[in-house]
Amino acid sequence: MKRKTINLTVDDKPIEAEEGTTILLAARQYGIHIPTICYLEGLSPYGGCRICVVEIGGGNGKNSLDTSCTRQVQEGMIVQTQSPRVVRARKMIAELLVASAPNVKVAQDIAARMGLMKVRFPMDDNRCILCGLCIRMCYEQMDGKALGFAGRGTGRWVTMPFQKRPESCRLCRGCEYVCPGTIVPCQGIKVPGELCGRCRPVEEYRCCPNSTFGCFCEENPL
Repeated sequence: MKRKTINLTVDDKPIEAEEGTTILLAARQYGIHIPTICYLEGLSPYGGCRICVVEIGGGNGKNSLDTSCTRQVQEGMIVQTQSPRVVRARKMIAELLVASAPNVKVAQDIAARMGLMKVRFPMDDNRCILCGLCIRMCYEQMDGKALGFAGRGTGRWVTMPFQKRPESCRLCRGCEYVCPGTIVPCQGIKVPGELCGRCRPVEEYRCCPNSTFGCFCEENPL
């Protein structure tokens, strides 16, 4: 059965997408890049990192922010991926991600490419951003059901049941394969609040013809 086609606008460009498609995937089909950490093809959308946030309107004058990896397209939807509101939100999210897990290089790279050179919040010494990739990989692809979240709020963490490896664990290391925390910064944190990548010249981050600092195009794929 033929699926319904949805018409929407992304960054002032009219596009089409099949009903049920997320904004993230619809934008990617047209070469419009939206940064994300917790999304991975083949796994269910989670919206944990929030860095893929976009501004959504429907012509009623009331715009809202939502994660593009979980929000499905709707007829007449108007989406902005680089509006001032979106840029402000992503910078704050990136700063909080780095503060919670300064040893995750992907989070630091995204923050640096957004123009953040210093984090204002105290940094924790860990490598988990609670993206849930390892849990979804274990449940959905490996059928191991050996990982899950425990705790709440700032005390939340990923663990095995009763902190012991269950028999259902296949020792496949699929969780390790998808974990962003396995890629660590090249030199680590030297000064409190300093970001990895600060030593790189600003010119290296300019990849668009208009030299937009911290842009997100195919030349800057984060």
